[in-house]
Amino acid sequence: MDVSCHFATSLHSPEHIAIAEQLGYHRAWLHDTPAQSPDVWAMLALAAERTHRIGLAPGVLVPTLRHPMVNASGAATLAALAPGRVALAFGTGFNGTRALGAPPATWSYLSAYVRTVRGLLRGDTVEWDGAPMRMMHPGANAPQRPIDIPALVSALGPKGLAVTHEIADGLFSVNGETAHAHEFTWAALGIHGTVLSEDEPLDSPRVRAAAGPGNALAYHAAYEFGGDPTTLPGGQAWLDAVTAHPRTERHLAVHDQHLTDLNAADNAAWNGGSWQAITSTTVTGTPDRIRHQLSAYARDGITEIVYQPTGPDIPGELEHFIAIARDV
Repeated sequence: MDVSCHFATSLHSPEHIAIAEQLGYHRAWLHDTPAQSPDVWAMLALAAERTHRIGLAPGVLVPTLRHPMVNASGAATLAALAPGRVALAFGTGFNGTRALGAPPATWSYLSAYVRTVRGLLRGDTVEWDGAPMRMMHPGANAPQRPIDIPALVSALGPKGLAVTHEIADGLFSVNGETAHAHEFTWAALGIHGTVLSEDEPLDSPRVRAAAGPGNALAYHAAYEFGGDPTTLPGGQAWLDAVTAHPRTERHLAVHDQHLTDLNAADNAAWNGGSWQAITSTTVTGTPDRIRHQLSAYARDGITEIVYQPTGPDIPGELEHFIAIARDV
């Protein structure tokens, strides 16, 4: 199982990716979340200049955020800067669109979009919005087509999985979803969490910073995907804090500081005991417990684990995690 990393894109991401390369991580993925992050392609390009081996990838690109030519050109640019190191991942949109108050893309739209981007990278003339187009970049502006870049799709449910089988090279999943990993030769799983020191309490300030944002993801996802956050510890406090806002602004309350820190609702939940869920919502625990969980993911068919560190000590989190993961 390859050990990769994932970052909520920041101006420090190129530096963090360079550190990840030194530590031996296989690939670095960056979120495409324009409501809270610098441009994903710009940060990946800077990372390409600072690294030599580590794979580089946006994860995940959301079709409704950019014209397909924009992402095809971005991918081609990165492929020129980091030959043989680029991958792509696409999804219908969670934080990337819902933080804007916009709905996710439909699976039919995502399918057409991914086919179009991949066709452009092959050098095909493709049709979009009723007009033919192709990459016309001269040799100094992009690699010669075809540009071979593998692509994953983030999917849940039968419709999304069917589309993934049709158009992608593998599956990107999160939140412990491994049920369909064995259907793919490349199955990446995004995880969060932190390595506990001996007798370290789950509600410590360090664990709050390092695993709290990953834990809060369970509350954000439950709310956005029609679940019930009140079934989680502190969930009623979380929901009360969100619903105190006007309905038209609740997406701002939910997605504020998504996967970077705790927002006001997340803090209310934390004070109400949400930290009790950390060992089930994230991969947090002693080294032995984390090794056991990673081994279980490998048996489930996961071929690439994608660890996202958070908190003030990203280099330290990366170092502690890979020291454990490389033994699995």
